[in-house]
Amino acid sequence: MNGLMLHCGGKAANLAELDLIPMPEATETYQPVSHYHLARKALTVTQDLLNGYVLSSQSYGLARDGAQMFGVLQFRGTNTEMGLSVGFRNSYDHSMVVGFASGASVFVCDNLALSGDIIFMRKHTKKVWDDLEEKMITTCYRASHNYNQIALDAERFKLIEMTEDDGFGHLGVLCGHDVIGPRQFVAARNEWIKPRHEAFQPRNGWSLYNAVTEVLKSSPPQEVMERHVELHDYFKAFAVPQQALPMPAYRSETGDVVLFG
Repeated sequence: MNGLMLHCGGKAANLAELDLIPMPEATETYQPVSHYHLARKALTVTQDLLNGYVLSSQSYGLARDGAQMFGVLQFRGTNTEMGLSVGFRNSYDHSMVVGFASGASVFVCDNLALSGDIIFMRKHTKKVWDDLEEKMITTCYRASHNYNQIALDAERFKLIEMTEDDGFGHLGVLCGHDVIGPRQFVAARNEWIKPRHEAFQPRNGWSLYNAVTEVLKSSPPQEVMERHVELHDYFKAFAVPQQALPMPAYRSETGDVVLFG
C-alpha cells in the first residue's frame, strides 16, 4: 500500500470496500459524508484539474471498524524525485472533521510532505458537500504551486548539515511537542541512525525529515495531516533561506530540464 501505513487496528482498503461501510443517518446538526463518494470526488477532480500529472497510485485505509478513512492519491510529473500527492480523510463517528490537503510524495520511500499552505478542514454540517467540492477545485488549482514550493523546501533541507547528535536533539523536540509519539521517536531514531534507503544516508535535514515522515505513516488518521504540517513548518523555520538557494532543475524522462519557481 503506497504512501500509507495504518496504526494498530487499521486496515488497507480498496475503493469498492469504502462503499460497503454503512453511513450514519443525517440529523439537524450532522451531515455525514460518504467515504466512497469523497474518494471518488477526489479522484475525479484531481484527474480533471491536475494537468501535466498522471495518477500513479491510490491508497485507502480504514480504522475503527470503518468509522475513520484516510486516502492518498499520488501523481507523477516531470520531477524524478518527488510526485504530487493529495490526501483526504473522513469519519462516521464524529472523531474528526473532513480534511483535504495537497503536497508531495518521495518516490524512493512513498513518504508524504504536506505543508500548511493548502489544507482544508470542514465540519459535518449542512451544505458540507457544497463547500467540499468548491475547496477541492480551489486546492487543485493551487496544488502545483504548493508542490513546487515543497520541492524547493526539500532542496533547502538538504543544505542543513547535521551530526548524528543534532538529529537526536531535533527528534527530542519533535517528540516533546507531540509531532511524534514516544514509540515513533524510537522508530525515527533508528531510521536516522541506519536509514533503510540509500538516498537518506547523508547527514542533513532532508534525511532527518524523511526519518520522521517514515514513522508518521503509522499515525492515527485524525492526526496524519496536522503532524505532517507541523513537521514541515518545523524544518522550514531553520532551513537555508530560499533566496540563497539556486533554482533546482530536474531532468524529465524526455531529457528536458524543468525548473521550479
